[in-house]
Amino acid sequence: MSEVFSEKVLKLIKKIPEGKVATYGQIAALAGKPQGSRAVAWLLHSCSESHKLPWQRVLNSKGKISFPAGTKLYRQQKKLLVSEGVEFGDGDMIDMSVFQWKKKVMPVKRASQKPRMFS
Repeated sequence: MSEVFSEKVLKLIKKIPEGKVATYGQIAALAGKPQGSRAVAWLLHSCSESHKLPWQRVLNSKGKISFPAGTKLYRQQKKLLVSEGVEFGDGDMIDMSVFQWKKKVMPVKRASQKPRMFS
C-alpha cells in the first residue's frame, strides 16, 4: 500500500461529516484505488486512535456495521452513529440514500501525450 494512498484515505475519513457515513469502497475509490476497500479497513484498524479518525462513519457496502452484531465494538459504533443522528432501519441497515456522504470521485487528470513517431 502506498504512502500517498494511505494519506489520502486518512484525510478523506477525517472529512466525513457528522451524521453521514461512507463505505470502505467509497473511500478507496475517492483515494484513487477502487479495489482498495480492504486497505481502507486495515488503515481504520491500525490508525483510528493515533489519527483520531471518526472510524464509526465507515460501513460496509450494504450500509451495515461490519463488526459482528452484539459485540462490544458493534454496540459502540452504533451508539456513536445514533448520537450523530444516523438512523438504523430493519436489520440494522442504514439508508444510504439518506445518510451516505455524497463526496464524488474526481476523474484522474492525465497529461496529454502526443504520439511519437520516432522515439
